Amino acid sequence: MLKKCDYCAKEISYFEQYCCDECHAKTNKFYEMSEKFEKLFSIVNMICVFGIPVGVFLFPFAKVPGTIIASISCFILGILLILLPFPTESMISKFKLKKAVKITRIIGICVIILGLLICGFLFFFFMNE
Repeated sequence: MLKKCDYCAKEISYFEQYCCDECHAKTNKFYEMSEKFEKLFSIVNMICVFGIPVGVFLFPFAKVPGTIIASISCFILGILLILLPFPTESMISKFKLKKAVKITRIIGICVIILGLLICGFLFFFFMNE
């Protein structure tokens, strides 16, 4: 019976966890970095995740501040996900670590694009007034 390497998802024997020492080292490095920055990641992530809906909520009452709060929250969250790509444990178990980190970075890029769209919406909105 074959299973997959916990880092790169290559097929390995049932009794191994990683396909090579390099995958084992990269996994250890990831978890050390995760442990080192988990508090910073959690705090910034929480602020940004709440900042986006707060900005959207404020938009009907105060267009510029609402848009600025939502777009800055998107930018910061996107940069956070690119620099500190910490996927959830369920993502790691489903895709393995290497692919889960890549998906998390792609999500970060998409969140930055969302921030740009929100800024573009503000610019478009004021150009038509």
